[in-house]
Amino acid sequence: MISMVVIVYCSMCFFAFPLKFKSAIRANATENNIAPALVACVIRAESNFNPNAVSNKGAVGLMQIMPATAEYIAKKHSIAVYDLTDPQDNIKLGTLYLRYLLDKFGDVKVAVMAYNAGEGNVTRWMNEQDGNRVLSTTPFPETNAYVEKVFNAMNYYKYRI
Repeated sequence: MISMVVIVYCSMCFFAFPLKFKSAIRANATENNIAPALVACVIRAESNFNPNAVSNKGAVGLMQIMPATAEYIAKKHSIAVYDLTDPQDNIKLGTLYLRYLLDKFGDVKVAVMAYNAGEGNVTRWMNEQDGNRVLSTTPFPETNAYVEKVFNAMNYYKYRI
């Protein structure tokens, strides 16, 4: 009976925590000095590994990148041609953007907040905190839930990727 419960539980994990595009995640995370599990968690939170996802705000692909953000990151890294619907390109640009946010904010949690809420919002919130450069929460309930979703999945993905 116990082995049956374990098999059912593990099968449920694969549905709740999908993992596709492992080699692209690993390669881009390693190249940008980011934990591969963090990239996988962001992808799960953004698109649940659906490369065809498009948000109602216009974010595209696995890492739900806004076209203007993709253009900025591509230009910054001399990437002339890319396709946000291509998983390889999307992971590359999304990981480069995540690295940019990590460098800008110096804190993983704050960078994840900025990935979801926008760097402008996070910068404003930080400036409103009288010099405290680390946020523990945001005024956006959606962003707070997003951050929780990303970090709750971390332990699971760090052992799978």
